[in-house]
Amino acid sequence: MFNISGSEIVIILLLALIVLGPEKLPDALRRFGRVYGELRRMSQGFQSEVRTAFEEPIREMRETADLTKKAVVKPLGDDAPGLEALDPSQIGQRMKRAFESARPEQSPAEPPAESPPESPAPDDGEGAET
Repeated sequence: MFNISGSEIVIILLLALIVLGPEKLPDALRRFGRVYGELRRMSQGFQSEVRTAFEEPIREMRETADLTKKAVVKPLGDDAPGLEALDPSQIGQRMKRAFESARPEQSPAEPPAESPPESPAPDDGEGAET
């Protein structure tokens, strides 16, 4: 946590022994141990709460990603290898063919239906001031 090596701990303990004296040092070390333990428990509690809070959204994102992957692989055909084995250009080509085969055919003789132009609504004179 603090990234302190063994020699640094020995120097800190010697300084604490000089500053506090042999009578107060054991009590100070006990207090430090309690505070350190409480900080660790608080940290672990916080970490578990954060993990719990993010667990549900992450699980939902994974399920959505799996469903999306299945939706992309299925139109590619049953003989298609997994997405990991395909080159990205192959995926695009196969998807294009799948969409083209699923598109309904339109005959060139039938132009697409157009909606009639909208005419302005007749003004009945209500709301107009004279």
